[in-house]
Amino acid sequence: MGHSLAAQVARLEQCRHQYGPESAAYVEKILDAFTNAHFREPETLIRFHDALLFLRAFPQSATVVKRTESLLASISQQVLRLRESGAEMDVFEPEAVSGIAGTSIEESFTYEVARWLWQHYPAQLHADWDEEEQRSRLGATLPRFVPLLEDDALVEADTPILSWLSAAAGGEAHDFDWLMRQFESLPLTFAQKSELYDSLGLFVRWDLEDTPATRTFGRFPASEIFCHDAALIRRNEVSLSKEFSAPPLPMKKLAAKEGLRVLDLVRAALTVRGRELYGTTRADANSVYQCDVGRGVTIYLWGLPPDRRLPLRAYHCGLTVKNGLPINYIEGISLFEWMEVGFNTFYAYRDGETAWIYAKALKLLHQLAGVSCFSVYPYQLGKDNEEALQSGAFWFYRKLGFRPGRPDLLALTLEEEKKIIARPGYRVPVRTLSKLAEHHVFYDLDSAAVGRWDTFSTRSIGLAVQQHMAAKFHGDVKQMRAAISADMATTLGATLHDWNPQELAAFENISLVLALVPDISQWSVAEKQLALEAIRAKAAPEESRYLRVLQNHARLRDAFLQLSSEHVKA
Repeated sequence: MGHSLAAQVARLEQCRHQYGPESAAYVEKILDAFTNAHFREPETLIRFHDALLFLRAFPQSATVVKRTESLLASISQQVLRLRESGAEMDVFEPEAVSGIAGTSIEESFTYEVARWLWQHYPAQLHADWDEEEQRSRLGATLPRFVPLLEDDALVEADTPILSWLSAAAGGEAHDFDWLMRQFESLPLTFAQKSELYDSLGLFVRWDLEDTPATRTFGRFPASEIFCHDAALIRRNEVSLSKEFSAPPLPMKKLAAKEGLRVLDLVRAALTVRGRELYGTTRADANSVYQCDVGRGVTIYLWGLPPDRRLPLRAYHCGLTVKNGLPINYIEGISLFEWMEVGFNTFYAYRDGETAWIYAKALKLLHQLAGVSCFSVYPYQLGKDNEEALQSGAFWFYRKLGFRPGRPDLLALTLEEEKKIIARPGYRVPVRTLSKLAEHHVFYDLDSAAVGRWDTFSTRSIGLAVQQHMAAKFHGDVKQMRAAISADMATTLGATLHDWNPQELAAFENISLVLALVPDISQWSVAEKQLALEAIRAKAAPEESRYLRVLQNHARLRDAFLQLSSEHVKA
């Protein structure tokens, strides 16, 4: 039976490539065969689950949607049956498959994520203590909450920390809820609470059950379902140049309350998959945009609140939803017109219309932030990323029009392309793919600016600031910040008395870089005023304004590029 069921699942997986006339009836028949299936192997159930999710996102018919939903509804019972049979359940834990209904996730969540989970799923959370490993850290932290614990913990080597904790919490079952309530009551800033909580290294188990947070049941609002009656769009049918030359896509800014609902769904979608992004944990509900790009695809983009932004670069994040299912996330980190883009499609959906969706995402980022040079960092190409290397991720970007930023890698790319054309069936060796993944690739909308950002690195500028601090201020960061801020206010003619705290923080951070610009005192009044406008825009309600102002300051751009080129990258 097990072998037969595995063979049926293999046929179901092949349905991901069955589109066109008669395909819907064929897929519906395959789905019907699983009505009373009982899985005896976790690996087969996982494959079944993810094949259902793909067909639910890319259905051939409305009937396929209904039948996949019906079969997904039985997943947690299948998981329970496997657990009771003594099956090995560890196979449900890897990031590639985590988040299935009926399973659990165990992670060392940051305080912000743990707090969010505690607010939304309190009954399903349990602390997983390792008393031997955590005794010293718990002994240092818990006396804030547990009266007289110091009398034992500070002088005894075998203090039963968890017994004290359980007694204070009213029983082991309540210890995590009790601990979170104590942290909430601390007279500390949120950042200080985070630092204290994160120092514990606490692992938390989240029992997912049948909640909407699971991969199995996670759904976003979808006004209608798009069914595919023809083949899915392939990569070779996607043209970035045509996408960027097409009319703007219709973007809608959501009200804060609606934005918060979307972000809660986003956080759940990422957390059950073992992912925590800076932009999902700290997202700004006031800056959420929605765009329905067609074919059942909705892309959400948002930024960060002013008090959580990066010192120099702007940050945008996003999530793509297909027929109500979250299928990939997006990160865009920008300066001037340059944006480094991260794009990750969740494992279950990698046979979908990834290139077409990627093109739409880049188009929206261009519309939102005005960026015109897109960069992909080496990890996404395969550097220190075996999965991307083996899948030939480099060619995904190359065939969309990206070019290597290093001349030697561009030459190697052209050589390999000649071999591919001349020798049918030729496969680029993994060692060559590894070489090609050593540096960023770029896509430029502005032909006059090709190559401008090929060697740029904010890390180089950051290291230059550290060297300046060591050489001029003997490593004293407080002295450096105060001295440079005062000097730069004079140089730029800045009147800071009416700036808010976020604007002042931006001024202080960006001044550290401007202090390295040798001719800044010779800038025109207009150039200095535009620099101040850009700095102040770093704390604007939407960070895209910061980028738009920077894009109009050619001299400041040149200064950043020059500083980066003068210092060796780490």
